[in-house]
Amino acid sequence: MTPKIRCANPRCRRLFLPDPRVKSQRYCSRRECQRLRKRRWQREKMEKDRDYRLDQLESRQCWREQNRDYSRRYRSNHPEYVQRNRLLQRGRDQRRRENLAKMDESGLLYPLAPGIYHLIPAKEGLAKMDAISSKYFLIPNGYPFLAKKDSIDCRPFSGLGCATKEVAAHDGENHRSS
Repeated sequence: MTPKIRCANPRCRRLFLPDPRVKSQRYCSRRECQRLRKRRWQREKMEKDRDYRLDQLESRQCWREQNRDYSRRYRSNHPEYVQRNRLLQRGRDQRRRENLAKMDESGLLYPLAPGIYHLIPAKEGLAKMDAISSKYFLIPNGYPFLAKKDSIDCRPFSGLGCATKEVAAHDGENHRSS
């Protein structure tokens, strides 16, 4: 007599008598367990067998051509699906919102905020005493007219998609304040 074995389905784990004709049987005959077995087999086959994968792709394409209006009909027959999808899409959009760029919004795109920075030359990890104060304005590439005429340099700021305007530090006597 063959011993009972546990079903490989983690949700089932029932003891069952395997069919003696199936040498590597690991799943019981319950419908849920057989579906799981088939899904796992298909996933593995798709990963390993190129011909099987191409046949499945061709089969799906053929079905889509024969059922072009399936999605439209499904949505019209299942309004709760449409409502649920809209709610889920709003949530996805909110999570992505910080990555969606608007023409006039540059807050999260630039790691540097406009302001006054002190540039300190460093050598082997030690900062030197003589710091240089500079004022930097971030100017988006599409807006060169924002640069003032008295600026020293107006060139693209590498990798950020904007231009920088560097104004030399001054003592306030010979230059107008910015």
